[in-house]
Amino acid sequence: MGTVKEWNELAGQLAVDSIRSSTAAGSGHPTSSLSAAHLSAVLWSDHLRYDVADPKGLANDRFVLSKGHASPLMFSILKAVGAIGDEQLLSFRRFGSPLQGHPVPLPDMPWIDVATGSLGQGLPIALGMALAMRMDGIPARVWCLLGDSEVAEGSVWEAMANASHDGADNLIAIVDVNRLGQRGPTMLEWDLDTYSARALAFGWHPIVVDGHDVAAIDAAFVEAEQADRPAIVIAKTEKGHGVSFLANREGWHGKALSQEEAERAIAELGGPRDLSVTPRKPEAGVAPAEDAPNVTLPAYTEAIATRKAFGETLAALSARPEVVAIDGEVANSTYTEDLQKVAPDRFVEGYIAEQNMLGMAVGMQVLGKIVFPATFAAFFTRAYDFIRMAAISRADLRLSGSHAGVSIGEDGPSQMALEDIAMMRAVHGSTVLYPCDGNSTAALVAAMADLPGISYIRTTREKTPAVYGAGETFPVGGSKTLRSSETDRVTLVGAGITVHEALGAAEALAADGIAARVLDCYSIKPIDGEALRTASSETGLVVTIEDHWVEGGLGDAVLEALAADGILSGRVIKIAVTQMPGSGAPEELRDWAGISADAIAGTVRSLLR
Repeated sequence: MGTVKEWNELAGQLAVDSIRSSTAAGSGHPTSSLSAAHLSAVLWSDHLRYDVADPKGLANDRFVLSKGHASPLMFSILKAVGAIGDEQLLSFRRFGSPLQGHPVPLPDMPWIDVATGSLGQGLPIALGMALAMRMDGIPARVWCLLGDSEVAEGSVWEAMANASHDGADNLIAIVDVNRLGQRGPTMLEWDLDTYSARALAFGWHPIVVDGHDVAAIDAAFVEAEQADRPAIVIAKTEKGHGVSFLANREGWHGKALSQEEAERAIAELGGPRDLSVTPRKPEAGVAPAEDAPNVTLPAYTEAIATRKAFGETLAALSARPEVVAIDGEVANSTYTEDLQKVAPDRFVEGYIAEQNMLGMAVGMQVLGKIVFPATFAAFFTRAYDFIRMAAISRADLRLSGSHAGVSIGEDGPSQMALEDIAMMRAVHGSTVLYPCDGNSTAALVAAMADLPGISYIRTTREKTPAVYGAGETFPVGGSKTLRSSETDRVTLVGAGITVHEALGAAEALAADGIAARVLDCYSIKPIDGEALRTASSETGLVVTIEDHWVEGGLGDAVLEALAADGILSGRVIKIAVTQMPGSGAPEELRDWAGISADAIAGTVRSLLR
C-alpha cells in the first residue's frame, strides 16, 4: 500500500507530465488534468486491479476516462505504469501519434478500451462493462472518472438509474467536481450536498471527499469497494490545482501553457519526477471462451414479419454464450423477447433510455460480448452520438431497428424512421442491411454476429411473404436478381418492403408488354455495385424504390455505386418519400408516397413513354 508521501509525489508527477505533454503539443487540457491527479494517483497505485502487460485480459478492472479531454492525465498515468515512455508521452497530439487529443483505442494503444471526449458517454459504457463482468462471474470492478460539467448530460442519469436498478455494485463512479467548465462555473459549482442528494435519490452510495487529500481519497475508495450498490465518489477539487496562477482560475480551459508558463508551473509542482507504479494484479484469471457451438437457424415457408424473424434468429444464436440482447423496452415489438425466453441472463432491459442502451452495448463488447441492441428504428436517432462514437471506439455492435418507414401505418410520422438508412450509412465502416423476408433475415442476422464494426438491420412491422428458400446464402455486399430477361427495359431496385412492391409492379408492367428486372439490394452498405452496373448497362433505366426519405437512402447508395468511376452510366430515377406523412393504413401510405406496386408501374410507364 502506498503512503501519503508516495501518493502525493505520484500526483505531482502526473500533474507535471500533463503540463509537459500539452505544452509540447501546443494544445490540450492541462488544468482539467491537474484537478484529478490525486484521485488518479491513489486509484492506480492501490485500488485498480490491472495487468499492464495484458490490458485486454478479462480479469482486469476497467478504467473509463469519461472526461476524455483530460487525456494528458491518462497518458501521464500510462507513462507511470510503464505502458509508454517519455518520448512517446511528448508525441501527444502529433500527427501519427497514438496519443490523440482525446483517448482512442488503437492497435498500439491497447490500454484504452473506448473513445471518450463526447461527454456523458463514459458512465453508460462503464455500466455495460460492469454488467458483462457479472454475466461471466468476473470478480472485477469498473471505475469511471467523470467531469462535473458532463453530469448535466441526461445519459449520465440514464446510466445512474439503470445501474441501481440492476444492482451493479461492481461499478464505481468518481466525479471530479472542479467547479469550472469551459466558459465559466458549472451548474452546481461546489454544491457537494446536492450532488450527493441526487446520487442517493438514484439509488447510489454517495461518498463526499476532498479530492486533493490522498488519505481521504484512499478511505473513500475503500468504502466504495465495500458498498452493496453502485458507489459514487464526489470529490471537491480545483481546476489547475497546485499552480498559483491556474488554480480555480477562469479562462484556462483547453489552453496549453507556454514554455515559460510551463516552467513556472512545473517548479511550483516540485519539478519533474520519474516515478513508476505497478497496479495491483487482478484477483483471478478467466477461462478462455469455448469454441462457437453449431447454430440451427429458423426456416420459413409462410409469411412472417422480418422483425419476428430477427427475434427468432437471435434466440437461435443464443446457443453462442457471448450473444447478448439489449432492448429499449419494446422487446415485444423488436422480438428480442425471444432471446429473453431462452437466455434470460443475457437479456438486458435498457428501458426508454436509448443513449444508455448504446453505451452499455459498447461497454459489453469490450469484454467480448456479441451485442444486439434493438429498438424502434426512429429511436436510434436520439442515440446517434453514441453510435458515432462507437465507430471511433472501433466497437463491434449489431443494431436492429424495427417499425421503419411509412409502412408502420397508423402510428403516424413520429414513429416512422425515414432517415435511419442515411444516418447509418454515414457511420464510418458501417454495414446496413434490409431484408425482405424471413429466410433472408435469418441469414443476415447470423452474418451480423461475426461482422466487425457497426452493423444495422432494418426490419419490417408487417408480415411479408417468403421470397427465398431456407438455406439460401446472402453475402454481405451482395444482391439478388429476382426477375430478369434479355428484353428488360427497366431495373426496379428495392430493399425490404419495397422488394415486394417492385415484384408487383413488374407483374403489372408485364401485362403491358414491358419487361422489368427486379433487384433486391438487401445489402445497402456495402452495395452490389457490379450487379447494379450490369443492370444499368443492359436495361438503360434504373428506378430505385424505398420507404425512406429521398435523401441519403437506397437511391443515393445506388447512384454512388453507378458513379463509382465518376461517370454515371444510364438513367437513374429515385422514388422515395418526399412529403411529411400522416396516419393511415400501410398500403394507403405506400400508395400516397408513390412506392406501391401500382404507383411504381405508373411511374415506369410514364418514363418509358
